[in-house]
Amino acid sequence: MGRLKRAIAKDASVVACAVDATDIVAQIEQIHQTSAVVTAALGRLSIAASMMGYGLKGQNDTITLRVSGGGPSGMLTAVADSRGNVKADVEHPIVELPLNAQGKLDVGGAVGADGTLSVVKDLGLKEPYVGVVPLVSGEIAEDIAQYFATSEQTPTVCGLGVLVKPDLTVQVAGGYLIQVLPFASDACIDTIENNLKTLPPMTKMMTEGMTPDQIALRLLDGLEPNLLDEAEVAYHCDCSRERTERMLLSLGAKELQSMEEEQETIEVCCHFCGKKYCFTPEEIRSLRLSSEAETRNA
Repeated sequence: MGRLKRAIAKDASVVACAVDATDIVAQIEQIHQTSAVVTAALGRLSIAASMMGYGLKGQNDTITLRVSGGGPSGMLTAVADSRGNVKADVEHPIVELPLNAQGKLDVGGAVGADGTLSVVKDLGLKEPYVGVVPLVSGEIAEDIAQYFATSEQTPTVCGLGVLVKPDLTVQVAGGYLIQVLPFASDACIDTIENNLKTLPPMTKMMTEGMTPDQIALRLLDGLEPNLLDEAEVAYHCDCSRERTERMLLSLGAKELQSMEEEQETIEVCCHFCGKKYCFTPEEIRSLRLSSEAETRNA
């Protein structure tokens, strides 16, 4: 279970969020059997999604982040709900690359920078909100900040970190978001900039034992911050047999009939958690008949 904390400046002009997502990213590695650099990439995207999801207002609101940068990892996807719970998937979980010039995992090389970050917010309206921005680096944090600046006109600083052990397990993983509201003073912005100049990397703070609330308060040091709220966040997939049936129904009667005629049990595997759902030819036939009945009654 991860822990997310938010803090706010005394004048409410700046909000900082910090999350310990070690357990979440460890589960990503276990489910998808990712190589070290893909664990770092998909972990960073999932951490960002968790913090952004927690900022949604409606109980059933969700946010989906998709990164397609042309790199060997292929498309990365993370989906979060308004409680900060997240699930994730990657097209190619195994990528082996040499370390980058800084001697660290080459996330940008795995993701690629020739593509886009898309953000889809399902807020229960007729159409979801969709924002698409070109990738800055493929390192994820800079791309998230660019999205906020371009699509939401909100000055944002994002820090994300995943430290992977030599045995491919996750030592620490977490991130922070600082968002400056339009009425923030120049002095407030200067204070934030000075705080960031002396701020260690996220993984260093975590390995030294700093908690999310300590990190959130440090981000706003000098602005008389107070803790705003907190949440327990987790890797959570909401797949079910019923949702899988609805997915099969969406294929239409013709496709279902083709499956039925194969006279074999159909196995559907969830991309987010690996759970498998099996449907016999008789069950496929029942779904086909339901699809045909819906079409006649439409």
